[in-house]
Parts: sequence; C-alpha cells; structure tokens
Amino acid sequence: QVQLVESGGGLVQAGGSLRLSCAASGSTFSINAMGWYRQAPGKQRELVASISSGGSTNYADSVKGRGTISRENAKNKVYLQMNSLKPEDTAVYYCNAEAGYLAEYIYWGQGTQVTVSS
Repeated sequence: QVQLVESGGGLVQAGGSLRLSCAASGSTFSINAMGWYRQAPGKQRELVASISSGGSTNYADSVKGRGTISRENAKNKVYLQMNSLKPEDTAVYYCNAEAGYLAEYIYWGQGTQVTVSS
C-alpha cells in the first residue's frame, strides 16, 4: 500500500504561482511513475503532468510552459510548480502514483483545492 498526501493548494490571483507537494509513504519502493491530475467542477479528472522513476516528464498541453513537475526519490516526494495561473486552472489537484512491476497498482491522494481568482 502507498499513501499520498498533497499540500500547497490555496487561493491565488491570476498570473500568480503555486507549488504543490505530494508526500508518499508506505511501500514507496514499489512506485514507478508519479503524476498530478486535476478535476474541475462538472468535468472529468485530467492529467496535468507525470514523471517517471527516471525523470522523464509529460505535460498536458494546457500547462506546457507554465508547469514543472519534479520528484525527489530519496524523500518520496513529487512537486508541481505552476506559474502564470489562470482561472481555468481552478480545480482539485490530485497526486497519483503507479506501483508494482506492471504498474498494476494505482494510488490517489485526497486532493488539494487550487482556486485562481480573476
């Protein structure tokens, strides 16, 4: 089992920045890729960014150039730095981890609210 706890959400004005953190605990040795997803009211959960155990990254088109995902494997943490925030970035942001030899286990954090005011 892997537990994920997010922090760093809050209210920020458009154009501002925010850094989300996610701390993993439990069977962290089994974690492969980690990522950030978000879900706005009335919308499906969508990928924001992901990072492999080797550091390869992937970003949604909507955040390319504004978001940076990073991880500290020694601390079992993953981060999402978001700059030039827009009101449409408002959502609950969830940390995600894939674990197991075939990434057959998927874990989610409880989510952290990010609200961007115009």
